[in-house]
Amino acid sequence: TMRELLIPLVSCLLVVNQASIIHRCDLAKVLHQEDVDGFEGYSLSDWLCLAFIESNFNISKVNENADGSSDYGLFQINSHYWCNDYKSHSENLCHVDCEDLLNPNLLSGIKCAKMIVSRSGGMNKWVEWRLHCSGRPLSYWMTGCHLE
Repeated sequence: TMRELLIPLVSCLLVVNQASIIHRCDLAKVLHQEDVDGFEGYSLSDWLCLAFIESNFNISKVNENADGSSDYGLFQINSHYWCNDYKSHSENLCHVDCEDLLNPNLLSGIKCAKMIVSRSGGMNKWVEWRLHCSGRPLSYWMTGCHLE
C-alpha cells in the first residue's frame, strides 16, 4: 500500500534534513537585537543577504575547504583565521571554538562576524557577498518581517 511506501520515505527525509534552518524574519529579529543594523554602515538586509548567500540560513552548515580549513555556521566563518577547530592551525582571531559558531542562539557567530566586518574590507571579505549582495538593492530581504 501507499502508506507502507511513505513511512520509509519520510524517515529518510528526516535523516537527510539535519540542517537547522532559521527563518529569515527570525534571523532579522536576532540581528536587530544584537545591534548589527547600521554596524560599520551595513543594513540588516546586508546581513540577511550574507547569511543566505553563505549558508542558505543553515545554522549548522560546515564546509570543508581544500586547504584543510573549514567554514562554520550561518556566515561560514573560516577556521584558519577566525575560530579554533582543533584540527588545523588557526589564528583564532575571534577567540572562539568553531563549534560555538553552530550554536542555535547565534550569539558567538554574530559576535565573530561583527569582528570580521569591523576590520578593513568589511563584508567584502566574503567573496559571495561581494558577488551577490554588494551594491544591489537589498531591502526586499526585510519584506514581511516585524522586528518588535
